[in-house]
Amino acid sequence: MVKLSRIAPELPVADLDDAIKYYEQRLGFQVLSQMPAGDYAIVGRDDVAIHLFKENGRSSSPVGIHIFTEGLDELHAELQKRGASVSQGIVRKPWGNRDFRVHDDSGNEIKFTESLAHDEE
Repeated sequence: MVKLSRIAPELPVADLDDAIKYYEQRLGFQVLSQMPAGDYAIVGRDDVAIHLFKENGRSSSPVGIHIFTEGLDELHAELQKRGASVSQGIVRKPWGNRDFRVHDDSGNEIKFTESLAHDEE
């Protein structure tokens, strides 16, 4: 049986060096790989990898991604302490998840989401 196991989104960034610094310092990611040309890098944290690519004058719109996690309150506190650009505090959504949102310097939105157990609803 086929099973999808991971996703590695590609996010456009205006300045790759600045983006790498933001993801490392503000979001707690580490550089996993960087292309010698300086136009592409992969950052990771735990089981999540995000591919960053320099726009190079292309017309790319910022994108949004969801990263599912446990310990949402702790992560929110950590990223606030790190100085991440939190654009939405923790909010419970009508469909039963809680999330908070941050933006990187290129306008990409990262939604950290925690599913609620049925007994918490």
